[in-house]
Amino acid sequence: MIKNEFPQGWDEKRVKKLINYYENQSEDEAVAEDETVSSQQTLMQVPTELVPTILELINKYQSSSSIS
Repeated sequence: MIKNEFPQGWDEKRVKKLINYYENQSEDEAVAEDETVSSQQTLMQVPTELVPTILELINKYQSSSSIS
């Protein structure tokens, strides 16, 4: 039997809850969510070796902005 490995902070219960959320979302709700997210974030490709540095910057940004 294959053991599922989840990212840190995730477990089977959380994954099932997320699957349930998206499986029961209406098309209108999905579009609205996509539009909201796309207006708040930017997607870009970066070299894999830069990912740890970028994640560190994001964490610092989120930590400093949550204090304000």
